[in-house]
Amino acid sequence: MEILLRQVKIIDPSSPFHQQTIDILIQNGIIKEVGKIDNATARQISIEGLHASQGWLDVFSNFCDPGFEYKETLQTGSDAAASGGYTDVMILPNTSPVVHNKAGIEYIVQRSRDFAVNIHPIAAVTKNTEGKELAEMYDMHQSGAVAFGDGTSPIQSAGLLLKALQYLKAIDKAVIQVPDDKSVNPSGLMNEGIVSTQLGLPGKPAIGEELMIARDIELVKYTNSKIHFTGISTAKSVELIRQAKKEGLAVTCSVTPYHLCFTDDDLVQYDTNLKVNPPLRTKEDQQALKQGLVDGTIDCIATHHLPQDIDHKIVEFEYAHFGMIGLETSFAVIRTYFPELGLEKTVDLLSNRPRMIFDLPTQSINKNSPACLTLFLPEEKWTVEELHSKSKNSPFIGKQLTGKPVGIINKDKVFLNQ
Repeated sequence: MEILLRQVKIIDPSSPFHQQTIDILIQNGIIKEVGKIDNATARQISIEGLHASQGWLDVFSNFCDPGFEYKETLQTGSDAAASGGYTDVMILPNTSPVVHNKAGIEYIVQRSRDFAVNIHPIAAVTKNTEGKELAEMYDMHQSGAVAFGDGTSPIQSAGLLLKALQYLKAIDKAVIQVPDDKSVNPSGLMNEGIVSTQLGLPGKPAIGEELMIARDIELVKYTNSKIHFTGISTAKSVELIRQAKKEGLAVTCSVTPYHLCFTDDDLVQYDTNLKVNPPLRTKEDQQALKQGLVDGTIDCIATHHLPQDIDHKIVEFEYAHFGMIGLETSFAVIRTYFPELGLEKTVDLLSNRPRMIFDLPTQSINKNSPACLTLFLPEEKWTVEELHSKSKNSPFIGKQLTGKPVGIINKDKVFLNQ
């Protein structure tokens, strides 16, 4: 297949064409020419104001397949990712059966082989993500697992996590942990504070997250292994991770787009789409997260795309399941609610930085490089309406956002929203 991108602005500091507006010719999945190009036979893509960067990577999404296909499938999740500009997605093991052996990894790898999006399995650390017994981690690594974690069920046992970190050091892979000490008010529905008291909802104190981060940092210090905290939400969490990095520990972290635009004040209408874990925190916490992104303490953006069907969201707040979908809106949410981050920094947090953390290939936009590209319009205003995800649990539906993903070019395939 031949594809000619007309007058596209490149955002890729590793490319010699960074910040240039030029043509890109792609043949059979490889960038063959960059410059002023005449080619009448290639498929032409010409959109005013179009930008291109290295393909974006999400490090924490749930595609619910196998077992919960009524919420999402590998195919619909892949389409949602491509629509949101993601060429690569790391998916959670919280399926049925749980992805805790090589057969589960091989199912995902084989089933998604022909998708436009690269699907990377995160393998469970413990059998059935129950936190009791280590899973077959080496076999899963050999079959294609890129990282390890119990997904939405964070590892509670310090001794078990210690063993996992020691084991994974030999293969140089990271544990991904949602920092949540479930012994600290496990019935909490939102951030513990003034708003939870006003709304009469049981609170989830920040210390439950911070204790877990502090404990796990000590385990990393002891094992000299790698850990990635995803969805951090408090100012103290940012400070703990900042200090760990100063000490030279292999600690990285990510933040969700929704923690950058919502706080616990936004729950006054009991919108179940805003019931998430870790919960939305205070304005002060949100400012600390933004500062952490600016100064590099926070390494990347993670969508925490967690589909839920209507029956588990259109209910009383107490009974609603945690999570929202986010792959299709993440870029626009950041551009809309945190424009001061800047375009180049935003793209870096979505593309190059997560690839470096998890040792996935970086694809510079240059001649003879594989065409793994995200296409986007950074200033385009659009209203969130039709979504590719099978579930619709998003607070952004019907809202106007700035910054529109156009689609992707990857594996000699094209996926465009327009």
